Amino acid sequence: MYSSAATKGVHSAIFTIKNHCPYTIWPGVLTGQGSPASSTGFELRSQASSTVYIPAPWSGRVWARFVCSNAGGRFSCRSADCGTGQVACKGAGAIPPATLVEFTLAAGGGTDFYDVSLVDGFNLPVSVVPQGKLGCRSTNCPVDINAQCPGELSIKNRDGGTIGCKSACLEFKQPQFCCTGAFSSPSTCKPTSYSQFFKNRCPNAYSYAFDDRSSTFTCSAGTNYLITFCP
Repeated sequence: MYSSAATKGVHSAIFTIKNHCPYTIWPGVLTGQGSPASSTGFELRSQASSTVYIPAPWSGRVWARFVCSNAGGRFSCRSADCGTGQVACKGAGAIPPATLVEFTLAAGGGTDFYDVSLVDGFNLPVSVVPQGKLGCRSTNCPVDINAQCPGELSIKNRDGGTIGCKSACLEFKQPQFCCTGAFSSPSTCKPTSYSQFFKNRCPNAYSYAFDDRSSTFTCSAGTNYLITFCP
């Protein structure tokens, strides 16, 4: 159950999460700052939708797991699992690669910031559409990058199909790909051929740590958001 503050707060938000994938997914929600969201994880069948209540101010992320099973009473997913052994993620984040939808709601009391991030790699296409506010732009990564993922970045399912595409940082763990060490500033960490692979396919999404200019979107606080996987 969610608290009354989640529905009565001046700047509270509702996330409507839809599954347009042709298979079941299990969305996860991680609260970074603020009161917890009404859910941390749930099952969502194909073409179904569900709502999550967010008591702003809040920051956190939403993603989706798939290729999941409940073998032996322990729930697990081969793509973007959160490692709790349950459908609920309970404060645990996605194990990359995972397409992340990131939010900072009611920042400074008046502005929402949101983005789609491929910094931790890709696992499912997604779109984010603000609801009921004029002038607020949508963002997305609508392309199935798994189908095009370079072999060295590919995460395979048991049947050989690609179910995730790792970032170069995750695969190679080198500072120039992770924007760490001598590459920890916007002036030193530049796009690479790997980050450009993601950016060329999803130009609205973050492709590396300092990809802010074309990837962060804003709206006035109090906005609700429609998050669609496989839009």
